Amino acid sequence: MHELSLLAGVVDAAVEAAAGRTVKQVNLDVGTMSGAVPDILENTWPIAIEGTPLAGTKLELTIIPATVFCPGCNSEQKIDEFFALTCPVCGTPTADMRHGREFQLTSIDVEK
Repeated sequence: MHELSLLAGVVDAAVEAAAGRTVKQVNLDVGTMSGAVPDILENTWPIAIEGTPLAGTKLELTIIPATVFCPGCNSEQKIDEFFALTCPVCGTPTADMRHGREFQLTSIDVEK
């Protein structure tokens, strides 16, 4: 369960960005190919924020679907976890992943 260590970094970054203000919500983008499991992130969040200035803060996840650019279709195509280095629509070989590896703190909502 590496999600707890990932969230520890998020907590540190959010506390630093808040600069002493009260944080109401932390917003994260999580790609489907990032290696982080959204359900585990949500269930681990209360443990990660316990005893920190973020105690009681809500976690909001935006799930980013994995996509590759297909030169045959000349467009991005969604892929699943069984991606086989070919476009799922036309079968053209591609390893040009455009989205899905994200794991980033996008914003925090603070009290005014």
